[in-house]
Amino acid sequence: MRAYAIGDIHGHLDLLQAAHERIAADRAATGDATAPVIHIGDLVDRGPDSRGVIAYLMAGIAAGAPWVVLKGNHDRMFSYFLETPSRRDPKLRADLSWLHPRLGGGPTLTSYGVHAPADRPEAAVHADALAAVPQAHRDFLDGLPVLHRHGQAVFVHAGIRPGVALDAQTEDDLTWIRHDFLDDPRDHGLLVVHGHTAVDRATHYGNRLNIDSSAAYGGPVSAVVIEGRDVWLLGAAGREPLRP
Repeated sequence: MRAYAIGDIHGHLDLLQAAHERIAADRAATGDATAPVIHIGDLVDRGPDSRGVIAYLMAGIAAGAPWVVLKGNHDRMFSYFLETPSRRDPKLRADLSWLHPRLGGGPTLTSYGVHAPADRPEAAVHADALAAVPQAHRDFLDGLPVLHRHGQAVFVHAGIRPGVALDAQTEDDLTWIRHDFLDDPRDHGLLVVHGHTAVDRATHYGNRLNIDSSAAYGGPVSAVVIEGRDVWLLGAAGREPLRP
């Protein structure tokens, strides 16, 4: 069973579109127009056009594209801020907020036309954000799933809690987990396809596949094709095998 997956986007619409172009080329080469494309989450923050990313994904799904979009921790923080600025993500460090420059919430609101979001009182920024962010975008973010299973792979944003059944995983872990998952060498029964932890390029570890290729820090948005547990990175020249 074939599936495509796209890594962390972080507000880079141009890189997302380039990833979809590489998938379209692979579809043309294989004649497969129906395999799903799973976006691994972190649609927003740090990059210049989070609004454009969300609009692009919503338009594709509305047009009938076989796309799945998962929720990342940055998408969740954006939703929480829009709900109420005082609602902090429980997994976020106590000394940080979504509008802190390290997290990149400011550029997300700027893409919606909010003025100087990182340099004004939070209450005023929140009021402007509620006026600027369309309700349809809020509903889209709120409704994103946190896990998708297809064939011999399971797709999540950050990873899974090792040893816990898929139907018992928590959203906190699926959107935030790091070392308890990354440092566990055991086979999880399915290939876990994830992002969240930036690497230089998409990397296959045998039990998991990390496709966060650092778009937030100047890298590309990776696109891969998965057949069973075999993986190829999609580049300008076509498929490049990714092996453990």
